[in-house]
Amino acid sequence: MLQTTTFALQFMLKQEFQYYLDHQDELVKKYEKKFIIIKDGEIKGVYDTKKDAYFDGQQKFDIGTFLIQFCSPGNMAFTQTYHTLNVAF
Repeated sequence: MLQTTTFALQFMLKQEFQYYLDHQDELVKKYEKKFIIIKDGEIKGVYDTKKDAYFDGQQKFDIGTFLIQFCSPGNMAFTQTYHTLNVAF
């Protein structure tokens, strides 16, 4: 049961992130440098800090059922690059 639930939540959050990607340009025009909550393909809240978004989202929705996304142009808000030197596996 837990595995099914985890898979369902991952799929749901993937949909929420895809919504952000699909609408990023218009969202940045409205909410640049803000944290937004996306749930069910809608913006459910706009916040100045990630902490505020988290605590408000936690009060309104079940944990793991909403996405908090920093709204900014490009991919820097959701991409990380790691540089390694002499790594052997």
